[in-house]
Amino acid sequence: MKKEILINQDSPKAIGPYSSAIKVDRLVFISGQLPIDSKSGEIVKENIEKQTRKALDNLISTLEPYNLDAKNVVKVTIFLKNIENFSTVNKVYAEYFTEDFPARSCVQVAKLPKDADIEIEAIASC
Repeated sequence: MKKEILINQDSPKAIGPYSSAIKVDRLVFISGQLPIDSKSGEIVKENIEKQTRKALDNLISTLEPYNLDAKNVVKVTIFLKNIENFSTVNKVYAEYFTEDFPARSCVQVAKLPKDADIEIEAIASC
């Protein structure tokens, strides 16, 4: 098993001792992506729609340098601070995943890093 750390210099930097993405064989494991603005390093706070969009943009940008995109994603896990935001998150999510949908889980959690309202992790295939 060969493990390769994937880095996109334009994506937000990890906020702890972990890699943003790891490739093992034909799978890419993408760490939870917060709605962090990569330039300021701050959480986008306006509303759940903008936070969802930013977290998904960060997730996809992690894949782009390796010629991968949303179509390569096979599993997504969404962590929400408030499950009442589920339908809004679904609407934004449907803009990114339009066909051959990945498997997905969505759970409510008590708290997320940097007090974000959403975090999204994924597994992609290459």
